[in-house]
Amino acid sequence: MLLRQNHLRSALFAASAVGALSASTMALGQVTPQPPAAQEDDVADIVVTGIRGSLQSATNAKKNAVAFGDSIFAEDIGKLPATNLAETLNRMPGVRLNRDINGEGTQVAIRGLGPSFTRVLLNGSQLQVASDGGTNGGSANREVDLDFFPSELFTRLDLAKTPSPSTLEGGIAGTVNLRNARPFDKPGTHVTVVAQGQYTDSNDKISPRGAIVASHTTDTFGILLGVAGVKTKTRVDGYETLGYSDGDISCGPDCTDAGGNNFFYAPVVPNNAGHGLTAGDPVDLAATSGLSLDQLRTALIPRLGRQALTQGDRSRISALASLEWRPSDELHFALDGIWAQSKRNYDRLIMNWQVRNSGPGTGAQATGGMIPIDLAVDENNIVTSGTFANSSFFLEASQFRQTTKFWNINPSLSWQPSDLLKVDLSANYSKSRFFREQPSWVFQAAPQSGVDVYYDNTGQGDYPSITTNVDLNDPNNGLWEWYRQNVALVRRKTETRGAHLDVTYGDDVFNVKVGAAYDRAQRSIRAYDNSPAYQLSVCGTGCTGDTGSIPTSAIPQYLMPGSVKNFGHLASGDIGFTRYIMPDFGAIRDATNYESYRDSAPEAIGAVTGGATGDMDEKVWGAYFELNGVTTIGGRDLHINTGMRYARTEQYVEAPSQLPDKSVVNFTASSTYENFLPSINLTYDVMDNVKLRASASRTMTRPDAGAILPGVTFSDPSALVATAGNPDLRPYTSDNYDIGGEIYTGGIGYVGLSLFMKNIQGFTVTQGEQRTFGSLGIPFDTLLPTQQDALRNRSNLTGVPINDLEITYNRPINLSDLKIKGLEITWVQPLDFLMKGLGFSANGTYLDQSSSSGLVATGVSKYSYNLQGFYEDDRLSVSLNYVWNDDAIAVNRPQNGIQNASLRSKARGQLDLSAGYQLPFLNDGVRLTLDALNMTNEPIRTLFEYDNAPYSVYYPGRTILAGIRANF
Repeated sequence: MLLRQNHLRSALFAASAVGALSASTMALGQVTPQPPAAQEDDVADIVVTGIRGSLQSATNAKKNAVAFGDSIFAEDIGKLPATNLAETLNRMPGVRLNRDINGEGTQVAIRGLGPSFTRVLLNGSQLQVASDGGTNGGSANREVDLDFFPSELFTRLDLAKTPSPSTLEGGIAGTVNLRNARPFDKPGTHVTVVAQGQYTDSNDKISPRGAIVASHTTDTFGILLGVAGVKTKTRVDGYETLGYSDGDISCGPDCTDAGGNNFFYAPVVPNNAGHGLTAGDPVDLAATSGLSLDQLRTALIPRLGRQALTQGDRSRISALASLEWRPSDELHFALDGIWAQSKRNYDRLIMNWQVRNSGPGTGAQATGGMIPIDLAVDENNIVTSGTFANSSFFLEASQFRQTTKFWNINPSLSWQPSDLLKVDLSANYSKSRFFREQPSWVFQAAPQSGVDVYYDNTGQGDYPSITTNVDLNDPNNGLWEWYRQNVALVRRKTETRGAHLDVTYGDDVFNVKVGAAYDRAQRSIRAYDNSPAYQLSVCGTGCTGDTGSIPTSAIPQYLMPGSVKNFGHLASGDIGFTRYIMPDFGAIRDATNYESYRDSAPEAIGAVTGGATGDMDEKVWGAYFELNGVTTIGGRDLHINTGMRYARTEQYVEAPSQLPDKSVVNFTASSTYENFLPSINLTYDVMDNVKLRASASRTMTRPDAGAILPGVTFSDPSALVATAGNPDLRPYTSDNYDIGGEIYTGGIGYVGLSLFMKNIQGFTVTQGEQRTFGSLGIPFDTLLPTQQDALRNRSNLTGVPINDLEITYNRPINLSDLKIKGLEITWVQPLDFLMKGLGFSANGTYLDQSSSSGLVATGVSKYSYNLQGFYEDDRLSVSLNYVWNDDAIAVNRPQNGIQNASLRSKARGQLDLSAGYQLPFLNDGVRLTLDALNMTNEPIRTLFEYDNAPYSVYYPGRTILAGIRANF
């Protein structure tokens, strides 16, 4: 076959010109990098000048690539309504965001697989940040929180959906490469200043945002310095449940009562129950509830129906330094360094309707149990209305102090001694540290105080209305008792280092690439706890477990009415009580001597963030060969990218566990495995403007760091759920097949279609099974007092010995198979024939998944789409964007012992606006900017299986950013 010239030479030369990005991620088949400044003719093809210019760059990059993927260039990052890189990536087809409770995107999931299946790189090198996924936490560090990185310091994002052999392994879903700004991106001397005010209607506050980036180049040397910062006044009103459950009914040892059983209904009438009931009499639950006992046993209500207020400050400052030295056209050096620090200082005030653990018994469970009155349930056994006599509430007031620090240094060089030989060498080193201090103080209503709850879940509001016959906002009503002070700390750290060597030999017709890589990632998550219950579990009766308390008689002087008068103002309909007490945090910290207990907190086996604790050391040696070429079939070019990658992984894990003598020791495990990962990418030029693509590959993702940590944790206060790690988990491998193509209609315009299938072996899910407590190997006297009470009560009421009580045992396992099939459609179209400067960009994704077990990958929306309409002239630009994601499984079944229940992320769409106007003076260097985010005030919802069983609802509200962008 006749071999012909293609764009290989220019692509290779361009890679060196942008600062020697490692060829391990910038191979042909990914995205064609920007050409060097010296090549004037090529630069004109992809110069970035506004929305249309950046879309033109993305279209050119897609057209010149061999593999499947997408790119976003500088003007997109600057002009799309996005506050961080996660929000920017959300505009790409097949990308879904995980959002924090404030609505800001944190992590990205690609083509139906969660964030841990996406490999995130920084300038072609591995990236780890010690943050943990947002306010509610729990991530184990294989995911990367992209809200840590401001969009102002980056000029390009590349998403590879099919791998080239030179692509670093580890991303079944895809690979994201973040490319920071560099001085030779724009030769000369330049200063860019961004200043914005951010208004959020959740709290009617204005917060500052800003950035400054300065660069200077000579003929051979360039320097760029940038800094970006934000300090946001945050407030989020929300509703939380921790799931739904049914109640246990005292029915003796011969009664079969499967289900959640997170609480006990009252067998006898407690004191002050009211409603004409006499204390000490047996309760006829069928008569009071209006349901049969079989119905009542399966009637679902929230474990903790609670209003949750989060308010405070979040700040982030990031700095970038980039140096480039180009002593000749053949030799280029680059040195990039990034430092960032993020802080969250929140107060969380949560008033809980105490359903979980309520019932007859001792200690924390001595409430006597609720009496259900006049309940109604729907066809799914969800309670829609009713009264619950002898209810109880407790206030959980936390101070959330979190700091994350990160720095990374990335030297690289590119050397092209001849037309046929090119060498790329890069290294990276990073450190990240995370610390969260989260003390909480809990006050509960005195048991058997005659508290009624009136429950309405008939669709009257966004979530069930919970009201009561007592004033929850009165600290002097004699209702409140001291319960406990929790002293919980988490420290996390990551450290990465690596080096990559890539050598390319050949010409524009055919070339061979070979390379080697070494990467090491170390992660550590350790928890410390000095709470009373934890101290009792560690040292038993040898210590009091008292970390400071307040006499009940003195409680009113440490409590006050809630200061927020409009809680739930962004919600729709009746959401129940909206005012409740709060503590004087300063006074209560002094009174309980909090700081001394914090500073002496011993190590714990579970973290307040919910994530597994322990250490992991992962070393990866890799090597690859890659062939790139172009040949002619039927008079048209066929571009080929193929080869093989080899990776050897050594893992060492260590996790704390508690022995029967209550001492905490570390258990260790290690594993070694190898993977051979072939791939081939083909692109055929059917016509000058029509391309057909096909790809076949095998990819690999290592199991979650938290999932492989050994040990069993039993942190559920109801003593119903145990969680175990599995150090024997193997990596997941996927055989991937893609076919598709594009029709390019001119300029920025094209229509693209791609079909793909992933056959994943060894996919890991958390599977629940029922085991007896005795089989867990956890000594009873090492449990928290609340857990001991719960097990005793279940044993007394059911007649089943404690060791024979059933516990839900959650453990990650490798599934034999998981198949994901999908379709992506993209259409970018100028509409100049209607109005010059008008156009749109649209993409949609369909995903379908199945497995022999019935369990599926979480976070997969069956349907999703992005719509962007824009108008741009010489001075004005307007972009309107709408992103929509269908329902998705958030956590697989079972939940809270309910076998058919999973957690579902509710479908959500977000409408954003971005506009700018170039002022006609100062050499056109000043631009007014306006961004409006979440314009329709969409909440963030998670459901407990059913649409009328909200698991959590958060109201981030609308955000408006207004300011200037000045270029000098």
